[in-house]
Amino acid sequence: MELREFAERALLSDSLDSKLAAPELPFSDDQPGAANRIDTPGRPATLQFAPRRTAPNMPHGDALHDPERRAVAHHIMANHELQALEVMAMVLLAFPQAPAAFRLGLAEIMVDEQRHTRMHIRRCHDLGLEFGDLPVNSWIWQKAQSFRTELEYVAGLPLVFEGANLDHSVEFEQAFLKARDTRSAAVMRAIHNDEIRHVRFGMEWLRSWKNPNQTDWEAWTAALHWPLRPSRARGTLFQQEARSAAGLSDEFIQQLLNCSDEPQ
Repeated sequence: MELREFAERALLSDSLDSKLAAPELPFSDDQPGAANRIDTPGRPATLQFAPRRTAPNMPHGDALHDPERRAVAHHIMANHELQALEVMAMVLLAFPQAPAAFRLGLAEIMVDEQRHTRMHIRRCHDLGLEFGDLPVNSWIWQKAQSFRTELEYVAGLPLVFEGANLDHSVEFEQAFLKARDTRSAAVMRAIHNDEIRHVRFGMEWLRSWKNPNQTDWEAWTAALHWPLRPSRARGTLFQQEARSAAGLSDEFIQQLLNCSDEPQ
């Protein structure tokens, strides 16, 4: 399957089934086409981005003993995964001349994002909620509009959003286990394991594209646009071993652990 066809389907289709349909492998990149960016992804009517402050907030971990609140959590996370898929598709279309290894690697991660979205949707359904029953936010999509280069993309989505999910996935896994929901906990563990590879992908390409006179930390922070900042790349239960497994240096990990929340 051509990468451009896969990206256009994931980004532009207004059918959720089409957006999440597994691609025909192997991928090819013979027709990357011209650079193209759009303002809003195609989505079914029930999943159009809601006005600010109208989508539900993530339930606190202590509330997840209630199946209805667990369903809300999965609904929110399904939308996060879907936005990640859409942003990655946007990057494939916006940067057709990026290295083939980067584009193919990104497409492989998109397949993971499709699977993550489907897993959350399935748990929503099992818990009595259909994906699209609640308003959804556009936080990840809106922040991705500031990515002007491939370097800014890897600094932002893999190393901030997916980096933070190394912690959040474990936090939710533990909260679901406390609520005796082993199926939801298993979803979070599977996503956590995938995020290690995704963060590694981001760090490897950051190192490939950065100025060799910069440290990893200097290159990363220089490529971020406020409000994305280092403190956004971590949660409460800091997963140091997962970050080491993702290829982050000990120095980078310590800087992330100790960084403040001030603007860069």
